[in-house]
Amino acid sequence: MGYQAIERIKKQFPKQAYFTRADAIKKGIHWENIRQMVDKGEVEHSARGVYGFVGAEVTANDSFALAAITVPRGVICLISALRFHGITTQLPSYVWMAIENKMWRPKQAGTGLQLVFLSGNSFTSGIEEHMVEGVKVRLYCPAKTVADCFKYRNKIGLDVALEALKEGRRARKFTADELTKYARIDRVLNVIKPYMEAVF
Repeated sequence: MGYQAIERIKKQFPKQAYFTRADAIKKGIHWENIRQMVDKGEVEHSARGVYGFVGAEVTANDSFALAAITVPRGVICLISALRFHGITTQLPSYVWMAIENKMWRPKQAGTGLQLVFLSGNSFTSGIEEHMVEGVKVRLYCPAKTVADCFKYRNKIGLDVALEALKEGRRARKFTADELTKYARIDRVLNVIKPYMEAVF
């Protein structure tokens, strides 16, 4: 294994900073080749079954790409989604991710993930898809994210939810109708309505 091998695997995953062992094997790259590249310092073990290219150009959203490839059916949410949309001053030390109640639950230890569990429309509504470092990242739209913040205000703090509401409104990230829609889905309309009346 040498220069040709690492170039071959990079061609299989263009513009990606990360890849999974399963995807590599599907593309004809033997597991032993991956292990040898790890030993030589050409790729690194980033998470369970996930590898990253050493020296790859990464962005401020690097952790989102890693989370998405680790849990592809999950959705970036709460403070992490606020950060992506630019409507918070918070700097989360891990990635907040929503998964459906009936989904397989990855171990949180060592993954850099903080999981919340949603079901029905509360999980499936308001999902956007963005390409981050060549990885498809699912996250909630600004209005759904703010509604979620009020839903989980006891977990993340009411001050965080209020800041997101004010910043989202100031930046015109959502309308009152959009926020009302998702607040109804999350069953927090009565909670958020007085605060909405103060900023809209």
